[in-house]
Amino acid sequence: MGILKRYHVASGSFEAGNTQPRLLQAFLGTCVGVAVFDAAAGVGGIIHLLLPEPAGRWSGARPEKYAATGVPLFLRQLLNLGATRESMQAVVAGGALVGPLTPQDMSLDIGGRTAEKAYIALHSEGIAVKRAETGGFFTCCLELDMQRWACEIKPSGFDVSLHEPGSIKPVTDDVRQAIETIRPIPQVALKVLRIIEEGTYDIDKVSEEVKKDQVISARTIQLCNSAMFTKRHDVVSLDHALVFLGQELFIKLVISAAVQSYYSQSGNGYSLCKGGLYHHAVGTAMIAEKIAGRTEKTLPGVAYTAGLLHDIGKVVLDQYIAGAYPMLYREFQDRQSEIIDVETRVLGMDHTRVGEILANKWSLPAPLAKAIRFHHRPEEDRNNDPLTTTVYLADLLMSRFHTGLELERMGTDHLTNHLSRLDISSGQLCDLVDLIPGSVFKPAMETTGNPAHG
Repeated sequence: MGILKRYHVASGSFEAGNTQPRLLQAFLGTCVGVAVFDAAAGVGGIIHLLLPEPAGRWSGARPEKYAATGVPLFLRQLLNLGATRESMQAVVAGGALVGPLTPQDMSLDIGGRTAEKAYIALHSEGIAVKRAETGGFFTCCLELDMQRWACEIKPSGFDVSLHEPGSIKPVTDDVRQAIETIRPIPQVALKVLRIIEEGTYDIDKVSEEVKKDQVISARTIQLCNSAMFTKRHDVVSLDHALVFLGQELFIKLVISAAVQSYYSQSGNGYSLCKGGLYHHAVGTAMIAEKIAGRTEKTLPGVAYTAGLLHDIGKVVLDQYIAGAYPMLYREFQDRQSEIIDVETRVLGMDHTRVGEILANKWSLPAPLAKAIRFHHRPEEDRNNDPLTTTVYLADLLMSRFHTGLELERMGTDHLTNHLSRLDISSGQLCDLVDLIPGSVFKPAMETTGNPAHG
């Protein structure tokens, strides 16, 4: 028996194959996961569904995203690999109403409708559903062992047994000391942000600033060639990056590279997988940029930057989270609370307030500082800045449809008002989900350890 190699099946995709030492995993919140396998033929896989069916005129480019079109496509792939309908069995999970809940959540119920479409597609193909755990209020992980053809549904995000409760509540002085000792976002990124805020900037001046930092230069080039961003050419230098990618994408990648070094200081507190905080930040940034482009309420580039920076406070509090896991688990389970309320009760402060301290310390532009402070509760922003609302909505979509990266739970008490502020109706929420770039969901790597703890 070989050592199982874990593989994260990203939202809006499927993975299928023959018998091999591989453990497929799909981390599910609002999304729905369907595992189908034929043990006799040694064939199986998992599909990770994002939506019930194509939502708008831009939909349909990736049919595997939708239950109505993805499940038939997935089953055809299994049949081509040698499975038979008579022997195939299915396990369905996900579609949760991830709390805290409001009537808004119940009426939208995207996950419930996705699960229903998945059941219909399986039934029409004559596939027996061996087990189903859909709905509910918590995230889960659907696992398929492709060596033994065993399938399990497990709670995701919390492994209480690994952590013993202790004296984990920091005092104000502890946090301020942590803020002083943590490495800040590199100066090159702060300089670039200030150059951009001036309104008109010389891209050559920006490039020269970046070249002064060899680490950021190398990371920028690495990101240019990564799966997270659209790869157009093999980029080998910053000058090449400027020519091939253009000014706007170049600026985005520079700031992304700089922020990556900051988020890399976090451990296994908030982050439920290696690099989870950074991946969540980039995903939120990309979604915020898409929303800004769709609504035209704020500049897409600014929305991208705000999305990258929205969780900077978590890096400071991360060291206190690991020891607080048992208490956090009980708070999430018993109270259905959002993350900033849990942080305040367990740690005495929340990451948005710590983030605001950092933003002021680094002299970030005021709109970015406000987005960091109020991205969980835009209604508390007196200026009703659409940038803050845009980041809130991007963070909400990322937390609902791309779980398994970090501890997160967003409130939706004022969701209708927030959507209205951006001239978006509740019925258009599916359209927004459809805007999420596929690259947000791509796994960074296969892992051999516990994805919930590194």
